[in-house]
Parts: sequence; C-alpha cells; structure tokens
Amino acid sequence: MDITVVILLIGIGLGALLVGTLVARPSIAATRGGKMLAFIALFAVPVVLAAAGTTAHLEHSKKTEFCLSCHIMKPYGESLKVDDPGHLAGSHFVNRRIPVNEACYTCHTDYTMFGPVKAKMRGLRHVWVWLTQDRKPPLHLYTPFTNQNCLHCHLGAKSFEEGAVHNADPETMPLIKADKLSCVSSGCHDVNHDTTNLNKFKSYEGVKP
Repeated sequence: MDITVVILLIGIGLGALLVGTLVARPSIAATRGGKMLAFIALFAVPVVLAAAGTTAHLEHSKKTEFCLSCHIMKPYGESLKVDDPGHLAGSHFVNRRIPVNEACYTCHTDYTMFGPVKAKMRGLRHVWVWLTQDRKPPLHLYTPFTNQNCLHCHLGAKSFEEGAVHNADPETMPLIKADKLSCVSSGCHDVNHDTTNLNKFKSYEGVKP
C-alpha cells in the first residue's frame, strides 16, 4: 500500500479518535492539555490530512490510468498500443521508451492538470470545457507542442545528437533545441495520436499501463 495512503488512514483514525474524545468529554477542553488536544484534533490533523491527500492526488494524476479515465480519451489510450515505428506515441509506449505508468504525463508534462502552474490553469480549463462543451476526438492542444517535452528525455542521447536527419543541415539541430523547429512538424515526427485510423494499425497488447 502506498505510504501516503497509509498516512491518510492513520490520520483519519487518529482524528476520529481525538474528535470522539472531545465529543464524549467536552469538559476536557477546559484544561490546558484539553485545549492542546482540541487544537490537534480540529486544526493540526485536518491540515496534515489535507496535505497528504493533495500529495496522493497529485501523484495519482500522473498515472496513465488517470488520464485515460475519461471516455473521450479512450481512443488516445488505444493509440498508445499502435505497433508502428512511424507512430510517435505508439513507438514510445510499445517499446517502453517512456514510463508506461506515466506515459501521458511524461510527454505532456507542460500540459497536465497537476504539472507546473501554467499547466494547472490549463487543467482547470480542461474541466470547464468538459463540463460545458460537447467535445469529440480528435482533440487539439491549446498551444503548439513544445520541443522541451521531447528534449527532457532525448537531449544528450546518441540517437538524437548524432541522428542523420538531425545533422543533415547544420542549422537543423540548433533550431530544434531552440524550439524554433518543432519535433512534430510536417515531415518529422508528425504522426502522433492518429485516432481516426486506429483500425489500420497493428495493435500490441503486451505493454500495460
């Protein structure tokens, strides 16, 4: 069992015990020790539980299963299983080039609900759009996909640094690293989540998130 969950369960049990004690014997709050007990039960324990709960939820939000829990994301989950070297998402997932349990978070870390501050605001926008609009695949990013999401893994890797296509023109690599030439631009890695043609690709079921 996750340590955060254990802390939550212990905290809930302790909080319930302390509150129960105060309810059963309210006079105890008149003493100095009773006031300390009331402070712990009514303030300290809830704060610790809130912090632990937030931490647990933040960690869970990184999981692939969390991202795919909305039915609108189901086709994107299926696209992760595409066994085709030209399919960006599939080739990374099927070949375990990314942590399969955090596949979405790894590649969209600037875009996730519980990533950096800007991503949190986008995450709230996800919720608002989901509640107020009828969206269907294919979905579109609010802003262009940033190369930094690729480079935080590939920068320094031999296959990237010495790739023939990357070095065919001396201007190409500096443009990629400066995020002025997108990794997913046309003619590069432009087949990512091809949800409209899933039936045309072979699916590999050997990797599970």
